[in-house]
Amino acid sequence: MEIRPAAERGLANFGWLHSQHSFSFGSYYDPQHMGFSDLLVINEDRVRPGRGFDPHGHRDMEIFSYVLEGALEHKDSMGNGSVIRPGDVQMMSAGTGVRHSEYNASREDLVHFLQIWIVPERKGVAPRYQQQHFAVAEKRGKLRMIISPDGAEGSLSVYQDARVYAGLFDGNEAQSFQLPANRFAYVHVVRGTLEVNGQRLAAGDALKLRSVREIGFAKGEQAEVLLFDLSPNETPHY
Repeated sequence: MEIRPAAERGLANFGWLHSQHSFSFGSYYDPQHMGFSDLLVINEDRVRPGRGFDPHGHRDMEIFSYVLEGALEHKDSMGNGSVIRPGDVQMMSAGTGVRHSEYNASREDLVHFLQIWIVPERKGVAPRYQQQHFAVAEKRGKLRMIISPDGAEGSLSVYQDARVYAGLFDGNEAQSFQLPANRFAYVHVVRGTLEVNGQRLAAGDALKLRSVREIGFAKGEQAEVLLFDLSPNETPHY
């Protein structure tokens, strides 16, 4: 069990954008944090009202956005246009190539979201776009699968042997998660505080777990958490 403290993440501050990087990204380079298994990027972004990312391209990457506060406006070269709000999960498979833009949809309020990249198991797939809302009740006191290879249980599909779960824990709410054999797990606390396998974590903190079969979530204080069930891959993708 390896702790990734929030305070040690990389930082990029451009005025309109405040971004904290759990893994090496852009000008932030840390050879000890070059992704984990097929999980390559977790950026916690805060974008000022009316600002955002101009159209830019991606290729052969699984990119999903998880909004915590505000509204994120998305447009892409596939013809999709949407606004992503708290509870929504957006997944874009870049495949052979796609261009998109992301803007704060509000002229008054900050948008706060996670952008997460997963390396696909194969290259050159046709680009695709998915978006799904997961209600609070589906995550309250338990883990709800939001991403999977086959779109099981109403989750979004990813071109990788990876599953992502989201949960909300407060007070006496608790759950024990059984991880399949020969898997890695990455636990990222999105907000609040939470005890994971006896380790107290705060917002932005994370755990890298190897050779662990059971993961316990308990003693949350307005906690929101993401759990990544990943292949046991130690080879950096950079």
